Amino acid sequence: MIILDCEQLDTEWFDAHIGTPSASNFSKILTPTGKPSASAKDYMYQLAGEILTGKKTETYQNAAMQRGIEMEHKARTLYELMFDVEVQQVGLIYPDEQKKYCCSPDGVRIDDEIGQEFKCPLIHTHISYLIANKLPTIYIPQVQGSMLITGFKRWDFMSYYPGLKPLIVKVERHDGYCDLLAKELDKFIAELIITIRRLKEAG
Repeated sequence: MIILDCEQLDTEWFDAHIGTPSASNFSKILTPTGKPSASAKDYMYQLAGEILTGKKTETYQNAAMQRGIEMEHKARTLYELMFDVEVQQVGLIYPDEQKKYCCSPDGVRIDDEIGQEFKCPLIHTHISYLIANKLPTIYIPQVQGSMLITGFKRWDFMSYYPGLKPLIVKVERHDGYCDLLAKELDKFIAELIITIRRLKEAG
C-alpha cells in the first residue's frame, strides 16, 4: 500500500488522478452484482484522453454534491466521537509501486486496518439508507475496491444528515468480489494501454 500524502481536491491530488482508474469510478468497470459494466468503454476513453492531454477531465458538481463535501468533516468528527478514535485523512492510496489504480478514502485507521467512507446525502436519500440499513448497492464497487487496494478487511460506511440518526455500516471484505474486480481492472488497464498506443500511432 502506497499513500500519497496530499490534500484531497488540491492540484497534486487532481494530477495524480490523471489517467488512473479510481475506486469512486470502479462501478464503471464492474457492476455491484459482479458483471462487466457497460460504461467501461466510455470511462476508458476518458482516461485515455487524460493521459494524452495531461489534463484531468472536469466533472460536474451540483449544489448537493458541494454540500456533501462541505459537511464531510462533521460526519468524520461525529464518527470519531462515537467510536473514540482518530481518523487519519490521506490524499490517495495505491496498492503498490506500479500505481495502476487508486482510491481516495474519506478516512483510514491505519493501525486497525479499517477505512471510512462518509456520505452526506439529501434528506430523502439519507432516510432511504436508514430504512434499508445496509451498504447502498451503488457503493459496493467503491467500498470493496478500496479494500482491494488497501488490503484492509473492513470498511465503515457512514451516511450523515444533521438532526437525524446516522447510518453506520461495518462492511467486511468480500474476497470473491475483490478477485473479480482485480481481474476486470487488469483487463481494463491492458485495453487502456493498447488504446493509447493506437492513438499515438495514428498521430
